[in-house]
Amino acid sequence: MNFLHLSKKSLGQNFLTDQNIVKKIVNLINIEKNQTVLEIGSGYGGLTKVIANTKSKKIYAVEKDKKLCDFLINNFKNNKNIKIINDDIFNIIERKNLGHNIVVFGNLPYNISTQILASLILIKKWPPWYKILIFMFQKEVADRIIAKTNTKEFGRLSVLSNWRLEIKKHFNVSKNCFRPKPKINSTILSFIPKQNSFYLKNPKNLETVTRILFSNRRKIINKNFLKLFGGNKSIAKELSLNLYKRPGELTNEMFYKIAMKYEKLNN
Repeated sequence: MNFLHLSKKSLGQNFLTDQNIVKKIVNLINIEKNQTVLEIGSGYGGLTKVIANTKSKKIYAVEKDKKLCDFLINNFKNNKNIKIINDDIFNIIERKNLGHNIVVFGNLPYNISTQILASLILIKKWPPWYKILIFMFQKEVADRIIAKTNTKEFGRLSVLSNWRLEIKKHFNVSKNCFRPKPKINSTILSFIPKQNSFYLKNPKNLETVTRILFSNRRKIINKNFLKLFGGNKSIAKELSLNLYKRPGELTNEMFYKIAMKYEKLNN
C-alpha cells in the first residue's frame, strides 16, 4: 500500500521519513516516567512510535485526517498508553482538558503552523497547560519567529512568539527527509513558557498593536501609533518612544509596553 495516498494535500502535510531525525527530535527532551505527551499531526505515526518507546505515561496523538487516523488506530491497537484523537488541534487547545505539564511535539502542517503557534501563545490562563513545545516549521517561518530587531525577518510573528516563550533553535532538517518532498528545508524550534512575561489581561491587545504598527513597515510609526491612541502623543513621551522610528526598529519589549498602555486605555 502507498500510504502517501491516504493523506489530503489540503491539510498541507509533508511527512518526515528519516528515522534518525525523528529520534533526534524526541531526544531533545528527557521524557519522564509519568509524563503526558501530545503530538500534533501524527500522520503515519513515525514520531508516535519513537515517543512510545520513552517512559511517557500517556500519549495523545492528534490527527485531523480520518483515513490517517484509522491507519494510526490499527497500527497502535496494542499500545494501551496511546490515545488516537481524530480532531482539529484548535478544538483541543480550546478544550484544555488533557492535563498539565504536557510535552507537545508537532511536525506542523505548513499552511497553519503559525496559527497553531499563535493559539498556544494567546491562551488566557498563564502559565499554560504545556511544559514545552517542540515544533518543526518551514525554515523561513522559523527565521521569522526567532528574528531580532532591525532584521528584514523581524515582524509580528517575532514579537508575539517572544512575548511569552523562551525560544531555542536546535537544527535544520533537509527537504530530502520528507515525503512528499517540500520545496524548502525545515527547522526544529523549542518553546518554554516564560513565568514573568509582560502581563496583558487580554492577549489579543498585542495582536491589535502589532497589526496596526506593522501595517506600514517601511514607514515611521507616527501615524499608526496616534491611530492606536486617538492622537495622544503624551503616551509616546511616557514610553520614551521615538515616533520617527519604523516598526522594525522597535524592540520586543517596547511592543509589549505599548500593548499594556493600549489595554489600560481601552478597558
